[in-house]
Amino acid sequence: MIPALAPLFQGPFAQYREVLTLLDDPRPALSGREFVSPERLEQQMLRFAPEHAEGDRRALLSLWSKYYFLRLIPPVLAAGLILNWRLPLDFDEIQVVVGADGLPEAFKLPHGGERWNCPPQDGFERFGDLLDANLLPFIEGLRAHRKIAARVLWSNAGNYFEWFMATLGGLPFPKPMLAPGLQVLEARLRPDGARNPLFDPIRYVPQGEGCAPWRQRRQCCIRNELGMTMCDNCSLLDAPPVEASGAPD
Repeated sequence: MIPALAPLFQGPFAQYREVLTLLDDPRPALSGREFVSPERLEQQMLRFAPEHAEGDRRALLSLWSKYYFLRLIPPVLAAGLILNWRLPLDFDEIQVVVGADGLPEAFKLPHGGERWNCPPQDGFERFGDLLDANLLPFIEGLRAHRKIAARVLWSNAGNYFEWFMATLGGLPFPKPMLAPGLQVLEARLRPDGARNPLFDPIRYVPQGEGCAPWRQRRQCCIRNELGMTMCDNCSLLDAPPVEASGAPD
């Protein structure tokens, strides 16, 4: 646990209390690059889903990648938006604690980070350490192993980014506090003019009077290529199968 973040990870965020930690954490860990090395990826994916050992490796890689995004993105957003805390997330400097199931349990950071003296209002600057120094090399590492479309992996990341921003939006935080995170989802282009791969990953489909809109992804995660049922929010569905709760697939 990072001491400065302890007050944040209580109540609804308690599950993230031990996700961001420091190098003195005694749990064995892999460097970021080793974590996505071909040999390690194969081992981790097969520990995660041995029943799909003969299945489409791209689909398995996509399914496995979701847990990285789900584990890392929410606590980083919470720290960055609520505490204005900048975390050292460079993929070449972090270490990943891997569970017996082949999934990331925690991330050891080289130090505890620091509070922004003047928090950037631009979301791409505020979360550059997450987007450019971590998610980009992580996704490139996966794509070097299997030729999966980058848009599939970025959509997986965007799915959890949007979900957690919606979670924060449902809590009593001032809207300006959340604006930098929302900008990352709402800007088609980044400040330098490059395409934003996290732009608009989710749409909310009206379901008639008295019904909540259906939260639907714009890009399929291709897990159906493993013979699995589609996610409840799959882009290939014409209507929601059943109401889901908790974190999205």
